[in-house]
Amino acid sequence: MKPWIAFTCLATSMALVGSYVALSKPLVAVFPVFLLAWLRFGIATVAMAGWLKKPAHELPLSAHTKRLLFLESFLGNFLFSICMLYGVSLTSASAAGVILSAIPAMVALQSAVFLKERLSRRSLLAIACAIVGIGLYASISHAEVDTSHPYAWLGNVLVFGAVCCEAAYAVIGKHLTAHLSPKRIASVINVWGLALTTPAGLYWLTQFDFAVVTPSNWALLLFYAIAASMLTVWLWMTGLKGVQAHQAGVFTVMLPISAAAIGVLFFGEVMTGLQALAFAIALAGVVLATTGKQPHAAH
Repeated sequence: MKPWIAFTCLATSMALVGSYVALSKPLVAVFPVFLLAWLRFGIATVAMAGWLKKPAHELPLSAHTKRLLFLESFLGNFLFSICMLYGVSLTSASAAGVILSAIPAMVALQSAVFLKERLSRRSLLAIACAIVGIGLYASISHAEVDTSHPYAWLGNVLVFGAVCCEAAYAVIGKHLTAHLSPKRIASVINVWGLALTTPAGLYWLTQFDFAVVTPSNWALLLFYAIAASMLTVWLWMTGLKGVQAHQAGVFTVMLPISAAAIGVLFFGEVMTGLQALAFAIALAGVVLATTGKQPHAAH
């Protein structure tokens, strides 16, 4: 795979994540979290039914690969969502934003430890730009001191847990792409996500009044399910086949950039010059990661 194709897939994947995070705010206001997650995985399971079939050329799944598929879904889908949603509810937005800016560094650390990837000076500089840019943006956007979160320490721990989960998602995904196609990975981990959320999903199903759901809510739910469980995962895994995991981690900066752009374009939010500068620093990391001599991606 040519590097520019991999870069495009990774950037598009994270941009889509940022867009559906921003556009799904109305869904969180309507659906309980676990019911929303269950419906997301259920809709995507139907949409990806054809992707579940084992290709003729694919070797039987080993016990190790099956465990990794479960971990990819448990950490990247299930536990990430729980840590993120409940963590943000307990701490300030500024603290959460600063902690989340550590995702590229955590991906690099886990890549070096578990995948034995070597980090060049250029890669380290790219990761540093991503961290500084997104951390600066979070600090500027929520500069006010928030004393209304007595359990902020617990929220910060949960958000950091989400960072670790997201990094593990990238690292495990890199290993899986050497054995399975992106479509198979996306469909299998989605089924695991459905299984993990089914108990709580069925409970909330009996408690929820679907009369409050509008046609626009249903349309947004359909977009959320397809984007979150199908398109973004397929694009991310496709991109991972062509680059090293730590290099892919730099592209997580596209998530907050995309979310902010949606806020400006559709929700009337205003971006200051300092915020634009912070994003420019973060995007400099992407430029560094995508230019110069590209390291060979192991398969």
